[in-house]
Amino acid sequence: MHTGLAQHQDKSLLDDETTCRKLQLNLRRNVEQDHTALIDDAAARFNYADCRDQYWNPENFSLLWGTALWDQASPAQRVILNQLYWVAYYAQIVSAEIATIFLNQVAAAGLYTLEDLRLVCDNLDLETKQERAHINAFKKVGEDVEHTLFGERLFTYPMRSLYEHTIVFADSDTLRSLWRRLQIQAFTHLASSNAFLGSQYLLVRGLRTLNGKLVQHQLGTYWQKHPDREHAPLPSAISYWHFMDESFHFNTSRVVGIDVPRSLPAPTAFERWVVNRGVAGCQRDHYHFSVSVNGIFWYDPALFPAIYKLLRSPVFGMDHGGALEMMAACYTRESDGLSASAKTHRTAAGSYRHFVEPVTHLDRHNLEMAHMRANSEAQWLQRNRRALARFQPPATRTA
Repeated sequence: MHTGLAQHQDKSLLDDETTCRKLQLNLRRNVEQDHTALIDDAAARFNYADCRDQYWNPENFSLLWGTALWDQASPAQRVILNQLYWVAYYAQIVSAEIATIFLNQVAAAGLYTLEDLRLVCDNLDLETKQERAHINAFKKVGEDVEHTLFGERLFTYPMRSLYEHTIVFADSDTLRSLWRRLQIQAFTHLASSNAFLGSQYLLVRGLRTLNGKLVQHQLGTYWQKHPDREHAPLPSAISYWHFMDESFHFNTSRVVGIDVPRSLPAPTAFERWVVNRGVAGCQRDHYHFSVSVNGIFWYDPALFPAIYKLLRSPVFGMDHGGALEMMAACYTRESDGLSASAKTHRTAAGSYRHFVEPVTHLDRHNLEMAHMRANSEAQWLQRNRRALARFQPPATRTA
């Protein structure tokens, strides 16, 4: 063992020089390139009036891009749909990062029960601070936009607990939400004193953020390649700085979730069972794909009330019948938007499979991402047709 004093474990992370170097390099570069101050400053300076006439993302990252609504929208409406993609997408990221803040500390507590794992915990501590800045910026921009356009929330929400469903628009109900809450409570209790389960939270976190890494690269590139960065919309800059921070976070997930366990005691049968349950839960949460927000695995029928309000709002000014007809055109018929969203989902499932290939304690169902890959465009259409037939529109505000 690395240290000269006897410890209660047979292995030490310090003996794994390659993994230690990865963690040291990741922490040092994250400290050197920390974008917290830039993001905080951008959030404080954000004024929707300054950039309300500009695209904030590449055009194909717009709300309901490639559907009938996008095809029929005016240039001004397309700008708003592009901005609402930003609002909706980062509303989901807020939910994920709220969970990350809490579970980073749970994982660190579990990992710190063994010797020589401070380096892991230091990476997690820095990430937690950065997540608070991210959340503040996303909420500030999203809430300002929705207040200006609608006078109410469509995709954003008040600050919430870890125990709310991480997927903001999910296929869930009261009973399933309660069962999920109990599972998270059980996991946090176990992982806070178990180094292996603490490390495997990072494995699941890596899976849950892998698709985000692919999408956010494209969102961040929009600002990076902007011809006039000084006058580019601040939300685009926030996207880029967030992506840069999250690149280091993903590195942490990969190293701690896959490499660090080599320095931990072999998992018990119960620990393997818990981890497989966690990965299976990720597959369930990411089973759906959304034509509303390509790249976020929302359950589109859960979005129907928000989309109905959007269509009835002054932005589109549709009457009741027109709004329902447009929703049917967007959600029950094939479109370029559906094809693009399904392709993103397939790419994500393939990336997840590659990510977990080195993990020996996952069962075949999880290694193959079998549940997630079972979804299809035909099933999406069937679910939406049934759901739209049952849809009861919410009350809408008058202009």
